[in-house]
Amino acid sequence: MTVVDIATGSQAPRAADPAAGAGSAAEPIAIDSVLARIHGEPLRQMPLDLYIPPDALEVFLDSFEGPLDLLLYLIRRQNFNILDIPLAEVTRQYLAYVEEIRRHNLELASEYLLMAALLIDIKSRMLLPVRKADTGEEVEDPRAELTRRLLEYERIKLGAQRLDQLPQAGRDFAIAQVMLDQIQEARVPQVDLVDLRDAWADILRRAKLIQHHHISREELSVREHMTIVLRTLQDRRFAEFHEMFDASRGLPVVIVTFIALLELAKESLIEITQAEAFAPIYVRLAYIPS
Repeated sequence: MTVVDIATGSQAPRAADPAAGAGSAAEPIAIDSVLARIHGEPLRQMPLDLYIPPDALEVFLDSFEGPLDLLLYLIRRQNFNILDIPLAEVTRQYLAYVEEIRRHNLELASEYLLMAALLIDIKSRMLLPVRKADTGEEVEDPRAELTRRLLEYERIKLGAQRLDQLPQAGRDFAIAQVMLDQIQEARVPQVDLVDLRDAWADILRRAKLIQHHHISREELSVREHMTIVLRTLQDRRFAEFHEMFDASRGLPVVIVTFIALLELAKESLIEITQAEAFAPIYVRLAYIPS
């Protein structure tokens, strides 16, 4: 049997035949007669009635998810710089692996052959003279697109490995299930008298917060209050501003009185004066020349 090393592409020497004579270059190798172990018991002789189909057993030294996985394996295994891939060496090792799987599965090898063609195409473009682009910018490295695909694939692969390391039901742990034959009756919670009293007190407290206000409409006349102001000032030379308001009658009356003062001042029937800043404000009747 010939074994192909995917790292070097060379063929390993065949093991020496134990039946060879003493003059052979290789020393005889002792081979264990145990063919397999079934439940710990050694099997030293193949059963005569055992039939094994040709494609029943296959041994894979390294299994890969696809061409990118194989290419990334070759690069990382030899510590190559992924930003500066030595395409000649990587392509040679890649083709050696493809040739090995082509002998067993041609359909599987076709997918890998497409990547091999891409590697050869990139290497051929690297051998051509470098020409600058029409814009004067440097031409992109032919390996750049492949490098981007490899880095993106590596990030996704590492992320998938981290997800696979998380505990999974059925693989790392089992979900406990308990079957109870006894039917439990639903228990009605007991209400304590103290809880009932506190609930009633809370309802009363919230009821007190809700109050209804009845708003009654009071008709106030600005003209009427203008007449009241004029009567108040008729027999007085001056009156202080705050004396014109009757706060005991409520805020609506105070507002209407203030509006009446403004209307009288607008019609020049009264004068609102002040001797200096921050001095008391006085109200008097306007001087009307005879």
